[in-house]
Amino acid sequence: MFQVLDKIEEKLDSNKFLEQVHVFAPATVANMICGYDILGFAVDYPGDEVIMKRTESLGIEILKITGDEGKLPLDVQKNTVSHSVWQLLCDLGLDKSFGLSIELHKKMPIGSGLGSSAASTVAGIFALNELLGNPLTKHELLPYCMEGERLACGSAHADNVGPSLFGGITLIPSSEPLIIRSLPVPEDLYATLIYPKVEVPTKDARKLIKDKVSLDKAVKQWGNIASLIAAIYEKDYTEIGRSMQDYIIEPSRSLLIPFFDQMKEISLDKGALTFGISGSGPTVMALSYEQNIAKDIALSIEDFLKDKNIDHLSFVSKINKQGPYVKK
Repeated sequence: MFQVLDKIEEKLDSNKFLEQVHVFAPATVANMICGYDILGFAVDYPGDEVIMKRTESLGIEILKITGDEGKLPLDVQKNTVSHSVWQLLCDLGLDKSFGLSIELHKKMPIGSGLGSSAASTVAGIFALNELLGNPLTKHELLPYCMEGERLACGSAHADNVGPSLFGGITLIPSSEPLIIRSLPVPEDLYATLIYPKVEVPTKDARKLIKDKVSLDKAVKQWGNIASLIAAIYEKDYTEIGRSMQDYIIEPSRSLLIPFFDQMKEISLDKGALTFGISGSGPTVMALSYEQNIAKDIALSIEDFLKDKNIDHLSFVSKINKQGPYVKK
């Protein structure tokens, strides 16, 4: 499919194949406010889990899906996990000699702006690679993870699957050719994630994005992106906060999120470095340089949303440096 797997016969060793593997893959914060489609980071929690087993019967079977409220398809060609895993099996030449069963356990809300489909797909692709004895690098796995995003939302972008697969903070400066760079992670950054339970489909959120922007907004935006990357390397928390401002996407998308401006004001008043939308929303994200500040922000926004009778979930997490991993 992607023609990226050179000399694959030399990489496969049936003696290293496993019978079963259980993998966790992390949720992500795409865009990092000012870096639409090119920046993202992973969090320790929440995430999704895949249990994958070899079977005597050929092909792929999804045994069950939990935590999705019945929203996700069991059809292997329509599910992002099985669809992407099948594409990789075909490119490895194992589609006519290999059988798999899959269990998908959703540990985060669907359509939340936390990279739900990305985490599921990454868990599945990573699990298959583990099952086969780790013949492929993460760079070789990335296009197959992106294929799950194409199925989920019509666009094979990497700002969610990139950080979920590689961990940490990732920059995708080019999609053709595909380039991904891992950036350093400042140790003291904490993310407060608030998911108000309202529906903001990714496809609908993308429709709000304008095809053209003014030159002055564009200059401000790419200045912020450049400054953010420099500040990450320098561990300059003040500049990280200042540069994470969005002049292009947030003004339109924030209109879909109830009480966005009020939640932003609460976060900044409580000491957040910055505040914005996670992915396409409706989850919002505040970054802080102390865990206590991050927790205080979460509690304050929770109280505010309770007063407004808006059901919600909240998470406080450091940035996940590892990416997916095998659960023991």
